[in-house]
Formats: sequence, C-alpha cells, structure tokens
Amino acid sequence: MLPARFPAFRIHGDAAGHRSGVEDIALDTLSPGEIVIQAAYSSVNYKDALAGTGTGKILRRFPLVGGIDVAGHVVQSRDPAFKEGDAVLCTGCGLSETRDGGYAAYARLESRWAIPLPAGLTLREAMILGTAGFTAGLALLRMQDNRQTPELGPLAVTGATGGVGSLAIAIFSKAGYAVHAISGKAGEADWLRSLGASEVLGREALSSTKPMDSARFGGGLDNVGGPMLHALLAHTAPYGNVATAGLAATHELATTVMPFIIRGVSLLGVASAGTARELRDEVWRRLSSDWKPAGLDAIATAEIGLEGLPAVFDAMLAGRSRGRTLVRPDGGGPGL
Repeated sequence: MLPARFPAFRIHGDAAGHRSGVEDIALDTLSPGEIVIQAAYSSVNYKDALAGTGTGKILRRFPLVGGIDVAGHVVQSRDPAFKEGDAVLCTGCGLSETRDGGYAAYARLESRWAIPLPAGLTLREAMILGTAGFTAGLALLRMQDNRQTPELGPLAVTGATGGVGSLAIAIFSKAGYAVHAISGKAGEADWLRSLGASEVLGREALSSTKPMDSARFGGGLDNVGGPMLHALLAHTAPYGNVATAGLAATHELATTVMPFIIRGVSLLGVASAGTARELRDEVWRRLSSDWKPAGLDAIATAEIGLEGLPAVFDAMLAGRSRGRTLVRPDGGGPGL
C-alpha cells in the first residue's frame, strides 16, 4: 500500500518567482508513466544545482520534482517487462526537466527509459555513478569509437575533483589509460591519485593561448569550457579526441581550427540526457563490468536527505564540490 502523501523536493517558477524546497505530495501529482518505484537513492549533479537554485534554465515546465537521477525498486507496473520488486535505475531522460525527477520517496517513470539494475551494481553504486559516471562512460565510449587508444598518450581530465571529473579518472584508469588530473585544488592531489590519476597538474598546465602547443595529451575530457578547453585542444596529440561535457567556468569557446586541420584532433560532444537507449544500455553494461571502478565508496563523499540539498547546491555552484553526494529521498534507513 503506497502512502497517501510523501516527501519531495519540488521546484516552482511562477509569478511569485523561483522557489524550491521539501513538501509533501500525492502520487497522482507525478508525471505519467508505466512504473512507480520506491526511491532508494538519488544523487546531486551540477545540473541539479542549476535547476534547484534557478541559476540555470533547466526546467521546461513548473512545478516539478527535482533530481535527474533515481534508483529503487518497482512497487507498481503497467508494463509486463517490469514486475514488483525489480531494481531499476534512470538517469536524465527528461527527469527534472520535462517530468518529475528522483528527489522524492516515490518516482513514476516511463518504462522505456528505466534500466534494469545491471548484475554488477548495487542501487547505491548505481547512484554513485549516476549521470556523472554515465557522462564519463559515454565520453570514453565516444572516444574509443573514434579510435582513441592508450598508446596515443594520457587522457587529461579538467574539473577533476567534481563528480564527472573524479569518476572519469577512476573509469578511464580502469579501462587502461594513463590519466592526468587537472585541478586548482592542490590539497586534493593525494585523493585524485587514489582514484587512479598518474599525475595531478595545476590549472596552469592548461593556460596556453597558442593555436597549437606541445602535444602533451592523447586527448581528454573537459568539464570546464572556455580557455581550458582551448588549451586542451592545443595540447592534444595527432588524432587524439577531446570530449566536452561541462561548462563549470563558461559555455563560451574561443579557439582556432589549427588542432583540427593540422593534427586531426576531434572535439566530441557528450550529451548524456538524451542518449539513445541502445547507447545507454551499452554504457551501463560497461560501467557494471570492465569499467567499474574498484573504489566507488571513496568517490561518495557525502550522503544527505532531501533537506540537505540547498546547502549542497550552493557549495557545488561555488566550486567547493568534491566527488559525489548521494541523496536518500526517504531520509535514511538501511542501505540497499
């Protein structure tokens, strides 16, 4: 028996302005879908912080429950492919953008986007990965599809202490690549090495303004944008790949065509939210097997209830995030 009402972190935007917070809602207020899950875990991503604070225009309609990730057990299903008790996860796919997301004790999902929990993951591990890990995995898949190999040289990861950055280090190194972490937080060097970084470099390593510079990296993943992405392209070896997945500094990019037409460098976009189902399944297959980092618990640096979300959002937008923050929509209880 489902409760008449349950807690949710809901985001409003109307004539009274932007506001968000925990409130009790009924199941029939949630977006339509074929399955209802009892949420065990969600997580906090940069996109969640933008949506929850109104800093970015993420939501396409209001009000909505926040949270672009969720994992839990099915409690109701109108799709024969899912039965009560099945463990599932969902990341992106319109959550906290066009439909209610994972920051609630219960979530209603479209079954076409619900992923059966892979055998190699627990629900908790799935949400340590979440959109951040999925983004890092999708970036690696795109690079490998474009012939990226460890022999081309180390992969640079900017914004290395954030969720995508820290998971990229762990995933790339597990996949056999040398990884150079780029971070302005010198005090986190030992932690970044523990995740798999073979070198930790300061931001000055990507401060070049030249059209092309020394080929220091085989490629990499940029989470920052702007001058750092320009410099990473300038430092990438011939036929290396640079994936772009974030805009922590800026959405703008002023660069030249020189790395592309002289070294054959490729710039690959990573759009995790709208990824086709077959690609989504493949990334989760890899993340639950040969790309699964050994030390996921070290990346889960905090675990909160719904009431803790605003403080985490503020810290993330101020550049103070470290690793991944898990969210327990039910407020606590035994791990699943």
